[in-house]
Amino acid sequence: MPLIDTYPPGTFCWAELGTSDASAATRFYTALFGWSAEGRPTGSVAVYTVLHSLGRSVAALYRRDAGPHGPPHWLSYIAVTSAGAAAERARGLGGAVLMEPFDVLDVGRMAMVQDPSGAVVALWEARCHAGAGVSGEPNSICWHELLTTDPARAQAFYGGLFDWDTHAPQPGVERTLFSAAGAPRGGMAAIAPAWGVVQPHWLVHIGVRDCDGATALAQSLGGTVRKPPADADGVGRRAVLADPEGAVFAVATPLPAARPVAG
Repeated sequence: MPLIDTYPPGTFCWAELGTSDASAATRFYTALFGWSAEGRPTGSVAVYTVLHSLGRSVAALYRRDAGPHGPPHWLSYIAVTSAGAAAERARGLGGAVLMEPFDVLDVGRMAMVQDPSGAVVALWEARCHAGAGVSGEPNSICWHELLTTDPARAQAFYGGLFDWDTHAPQPGVERTLFSAAGAPRGGMAAIAPAWGVVQPHWLVHIGVRDCDGATALAQSLGGTVRKPPADADGVGRRAVLADPEGAVFAVATPLPAARPVAG
């Protein structure tokens, strides 16, 4: 079991759900993944609910109004040495800083940036909280994939921001992999016209032992299926789902030899 206490810069370290109904979302995700929930009162939101698996934090959720940041959705966090420096670098690469760097109590410092195609990601400068305490295991975050309308600009943006390299995993596969120092960081795929209107975003993947079973359970709990379970590029089996409030996420069962890591 990969227990994690620190994250190198440029690795995904956390994910949180901003939702219109935190109580309903807590019931849905704890039933689906067997997570336990710990509500933590904060000064910025009524309650910040940390979700745990195997005694370690895996993600969080909180209630928020739709406002300028859109409907309920998952937000991916990437570790950086300095949130301020990374935000300025993002701006210089053609991105937008949606939320200037600020302190999150004593746990860390964050900023929120938008890439040139519109996908949003958080930058996390850790202090007391490095990120998820377990990842890459069943019922924890296992992968993050960018869905974008402009792969070329996204490649330049994220490569410049995090020093990521890009390559195709195998001939004939349209999906691109981001990596650094030979280790996978995340994936990228172009939004197909057949999908209709899809806002560019980072899709959070949660590992499960049985993708088809998890999909059926999600439906029984009030979730919906956006893409049914299917084998994905020889790396495992994946389904894209939405929770009852409409936040989209993926469940994935990686092949043992191709298990991705959250970082």
